[in-house]
Amino acid sequence: MPLSEKFILSIAIPIPVDRLFDYLPLKSNEPHQLKAGMRIQVPFGTKSKVGILIAIKAQSDSPIDKLKQIEAILDTQPLLGDKDLELLHWCHRYYHYPIGDIFMSAFPTPLRKGKPSQQKSIPYFALTEMAHSLDGLHLKNAPKQRALFEFMMASNALVSQNEIAEHLPQWQPSLKALLKKQLIIEATPPKLSPYDNIQVTEVLTPNQEQAAAIQEIQENLVHFSVYLLEGITGSGKTEVYLQLIQQVLANKLQVLVLLPEITLTPQLEARFKRRFNNTPIETYHSKQTETQRQSAWMAMQKENSAILLGTRSALFTPCPHLGLIILDEEHDSSFKQQEGFRFSARDIAIMRAKILNIPIILGSATPSLESLYNAEQGRYHKIHLRERAGNATPPQLSLFDIRNQYLQEGLSPHLIKVMRDILVKKEQILLFLNRRGYSPTLICHSCGWTAQCQSCDSNMVIHHQQQKLRCHHCAKEKPLLKQCPKCHNYQLKPLGLGTERVEQALTQLFPQQTVVRLDRDSTQRKGSLESHLQAINSGQVDIILGTQMLAKGHHFPNVTLVALLDVDSGLFSIDFHAAEKLAQLITQVAGRAGREQKKGHVILQTRQPEHPLLNQLIHQGYATFAETALAERKEALLPPYSYQALLRASSLDTELAFGFLNNVVELIMQQPFETMALGPVPAPMPKRAGHFRYQLLLQNAQRKPLHLLLQQLVPRIYALKSARKVKWSLDIDPIDLY
Repeated sequence: MPLSEKFILSIAIPIPVDRLFDYLPLKSNEPHQLKAGMRIQVPFGTKSKVGILIAIKAQSDSPIDKLKQIEAILDTQPLLGDKDLELLHWCHRYYHYPIGDIFMSAFPTPLRKGKPSQQKSIPYFALTEMAHSLDGLHLKNAPKQRALFEFMMASNALVSQNEIAEHLPQWQPSLKALLKKQLIIEATPPKLSPYDNIQVTEVLTPNQEQAAAIQEIQENLVHFSVYLLEGITGSGKTEVYLQLIQQVLANKLQVLVLLPEITLTPQLEARFKRRFNNTPIETYHSKQTETQRQSAWMAMQKENSAILLGTRSALFTPCPHLGLIILDEEHDSSFKQQEGFRFSARDIAIMRAKILNIPIILGSATPSLESLYNAEQGRYHKIHLRERAGNATPPQLSLFDIRNQYLQEGLSPHLIKVMRDILVKKEQILLFLNRRGYSPTLICHSCGWTAQCQSCDSNMVIHHQQQKLRCHHCAKEKPLLKQCPKCHNYQLKPLGLGTERVEQALTQLFPQQTVVRLDRDSTQRKGSLESHLQAINSGQVDIILGTQMLAKGHHFPNVTLVALLDVDSGLFSIDFHAAEKLAQLITQVAGRAGREQKKGHVILQTRQPEHPLLNQLIHQGYATFAETALAERKEALLPPYSYQALLRASSLDTELAFGFLNNVVELIMQQPFETMALGPVPAPMPKRAGHFRYQLLLQNAQRKPLHLLLQQLVPRIYALKSARKVKWSLDIDPIDLY
C-alpha cells in the first residue's frame, strides 16, 4: 500500500483500553527504518509511555493535525519476530484482553520500562605471553594474586569476570594488580554458537517404553504435533525429554521447557547442566532479579543460548530457531495466570508450536481432563509410560480411618507407629498438609468468637513463630491476641492444623530426628529451598513436612513413607474442578514414595473411608478416576464438553458491582448468539480485601459462538458507564471459580 508523505504508526500502549493509537513518525524517520515489534517511546496524556509498533499505515481515522508525534524509537531492530507477533495477535483475539497489555507482557520488566536491550558485556581475561613463561612462585608474597594466576593457568583459556568472582573471594584488587603487572589482559571472547562443543554425559539406557516414546517423537521432530506423555510418577519422563532435546540441539535448534513451579527449577537446571556440558542454559522465573530475567530473555532472542528453563512467565521469550517445546506437569493450575492477562500457558504453548510447525510435549502422571479429552478426540498423540524407571515399583496405598481416634496434632496412633518403624530403618518420611501457618482459626473456647479478617469473608490464620494473625487472602496482619475481644476471657485456642503446628508436634514426638518444613513461609529467604533440598538428598533430614510445593517433580530416593494428613478438605467443594485437583494432588504426592530400590507406602488419613473417589484412586488408579470424571462432565455438559468465560466484578459498593454485571446481562440479551448466562451471583468468597465480589458465568456447547459473542460484547462493556466504577475482568476457560 503506498504511503502518504506523513505515514502513520499504529502503536499498542499498555493501558486498560482495548485499542491501538495512531502517531506520527519523527521527521527524520523513513518507513524502512520502522518494523512491527519495535518499542517506541510516545507521549500519552501528560506522561511518556513505552509502546509497541504494530503496523505502519497510510491513513488514520483521526485527523492528521490531531495526531501527536512519537518521541523516540528505542530499538534498531524488532525484539519480537513475525511469529512472535502472530502469537500475540492470536492471544488478543482469544482472550479479549487489551492489546497493549498483551504485547507488553512478552517483555521482561526493564524492556517494558524502555531500558536498552543491549546489556553491558561481561569482561573476559587471558594470560599474556610473558605470564606463560612464568609460574606462580614469583607471586609467593602475594597469595591472592598467586591464587588468581594459578586459577587462570589451570583454566588454560579465556576466563570471564563472573567465573573469577565465583571461584575467588575479594578478587578485584588481585585482578587489578595482575593487569598492572601485564600478566593478564582483557580479551574479547570468540563468538561461539551455543550448539558448538556440546558434551553429552550421564545418558541413561531407556527401558522399552521410554525407547518407544523417544523414537515416536524423534520421527516427527520437523512437524507440529501435540504429544501427551502420560507417565506414572517415577517413570522417567525427564530422561525422555533429555534424549529428545539432545536430538534437537544436534539439529542446531533451541528448546523451551516450561515448569509449573520455581521450586522445580534448581533441580532440573542442575540435571540439564550435568547432561549438556558446555551448553548455555538459561532460566527465567519470578525469583530472579529483573536484570537476570532480561539477560536470559536476550540470550535466547539473540540465539546465544540453546535451552530455556522457565515458569509461566517464560512462555513469550523470543527464540528465533525454536525446535521443541516441553511443558512438564501440564495439568498444574500454576500454568494459568490468575490476575491481569488471564492466559493458559499450556494452551498458548500449543498455539506457539502450531504457528512454528514444531512438536510440543505435554508431560504428566495425572493429565488434565481437557488433555485426556483432546487425546480421545485425536487432537493429541497419547504416549504411555506405565512402568517406573529402573527397578522401582509403585507404592502401596492405604486409607487410615481416623474417626474416633485420638490425634496428636493431626497424627493418628497408627501413623505414629508406622513412622517409628520407618525411622528405625533409617529411611525418610514425607508428610503432606496443604495448609501453612500454625492454625487456620483462633477461637474463644468461652463464647465461640473467631478471629475474622475485617476486609475478607475469611478467618485469620495463626502464625505462632511470629506471634501474628494473618489473612492469606489480603495479607493483613495483627498481633496474636491473648484475650477475647468479645467476652474478655483468656480462653483463646487454635482450631485446626497448619504445617507450623504439626512441625512443633513432630519435634516433640521425635526429638532425636531432624524435621524440615517446606512451605512458602519457611522458604522465603533466598537459597533456603535449595539448602533444604540438598540436606534432604544427602540424608541429613529424617522427616519432611510440606505443602503443595512438595507434590510434584521432586525425587527423594530415600523416602519410603508418604502420609497425607487430611485428604477430606478437598472432597467437598462447590467448584466442579475440585475432584480432579484432589485426585491429581493425591496421585502426585503418593508418587514421592519408593522411587528407587526400596518399597514405598502411602497413607491417606480420612474420616470418609467409604468415599468413592478415594477408593477408586487406591484400587483402580488415576486413569479410571479420569474416565468416570469425564463421563460425569459429559452428563452435566461441563468443560471439556462445553466452553466457559467468567466475568468477575468487585467494588467497595456492593450495588455497583452487582449493577454492572446486570448491565452486561442486558447487553448479552441484545446479541443474536445463544449463550447461557448464569448470574450475576456473589462470588464464593463475597468479600475480599474490602471489595464486594460478584460473577457472571457464560457457557456454550461450542467455542466459536461464545467467542463471537465476546467479540461483540467486550467493546460494549468498555463503553458502559458502570464499567468505570468497578474493577472487572474476563477469564476465558476459567479453572477456578473463586
